[in-house]
Amino acid sequence: MYLIDTSVWIAYFRGHNHRASEYFNHILDDQLPFGITPVIYQEILQGAASQKDFDKLKLYLSTMRFFYPEDPIVAHQEAAHIFLKCRSKGCTIRSTIDCFIAHTAIAHQLILVHHDQDYQRIQTVFPELRNYDTP
Repeated sequence: MYLIDTSVWIAYFRGHNHRASEYFNHILDDQLPFGITPVIYQEILQGAASQKDFDKLKLYLSTMRFFYPEDPIVAHQEAAHIFLKCRSKGCTIRSTIDCFIAHTAIAHQLILVHHDQDYQRIQTVFPELRNYDTP
């Protein structure tokens, strides 16, 4: 099962090709199971250029499988722990949201498909984060 990060969705919708977006195309072509988190949903919708685009994205994304934290308070605590532990190991994580998404991927044992250096950094400290190129 795959978790598709915002960075891949942006590339997909804009027609940009990189390794992660090509891998996502493989997932789509092979009809492999994937999903998103509510925060990924929010980030994608925030990128809409118009109300029409927002409505189209909302309709399309409403068909996605969503992965939710079992306990939101614990999930945010664990995401903060990811940030803290990475910082203590000298890894600078630019986005606290990426820590939350990484925690979700770890908690649900998902393979994270992304085009974002934060996840590479997190994986150096948390090898249980399975990235698409290192499942």
